[in-house]
Amino acid sequence: MKTFLFCAALLCSSAALADELADADALFAKKAYPEALQKYTKLANAGNVTAQQHLGEMYFYGEAGAVDMEKATEWFAKAASRGNAVAAASLELIKQRKARRADIDYWVAKYDGSDLRTGDYRCPAPRFPAMSKVNEEIDRYSARMKTWQDCHNRFVTYLNGELPLTKRIPDDISKLLTKDEMERATAHLKEVGERVSEDTQVSGKMVVADFTAWRNATEAYVAEHNEMVKNAPPPEAKN
Repeated sequence: MKTFLFCAALLCSSAALADELADADALFAKKAYPEALQKYTKLANAGNVTAQQHLGEMYFYGEAGAVDMEKATEWFAKAASRGNAVAAASLELIKQRKARRADIDYWVAKYDGSDLRTGDYRCPAPRFPAMSKVNEEIDRYSARMKTWQDCHNRFVTYLNGELPLTKRIPDDISKLLTKDEMERATAHLKEVGERVSEDTQVSGKMVVADFTAWRNATEAYVAEHNEMVKNAPPPEAKN
């Protein structure tokens, strides 16, 4: 009878813990994080492996109020020591984060978009003289403008296809980012994308302005020269 009562008590205790875990999960699903944290902590301290795993996740992702890798590691280690595969994988993830810290920081705050302007998308701006007076020079600068314009248009199309720049974060780095880091990376890369787009527009307008000034001055000179030739007296009239 005593053994039966002891087993019954264990079953009741397990059922109660299961109910509390379900309550904690429900609170977490509703994003009631402080309440979920309280219940998970109680269960984790009582030795519930699943609660230890979830508690580690809350500290890892900052849902416990702030990202705390030390506490996340502590709870993952406790759960992993009792065979929790998710916790064990999370410990490996934390290990990879330490090894790839520089790469994470690069995408979160240091990426500047300079790699966008390489290869076929590097479009040096042509320089134009005040005016050109001979056909060979006119053709040469007109060709330079055409080459730049084609490159510029290719780059604009390419840049639009690369936005948002979060698509450039390598998958093996993206999976290591916490929620907070991903939010910061998204904001940073959005700013970089906007800056590159604005710089492209401004530099493009400057090239077009320089070309237009050169072309207008050249056309004015050509028109004046042609008028002079047209109105010049015939060679025999000079004698």
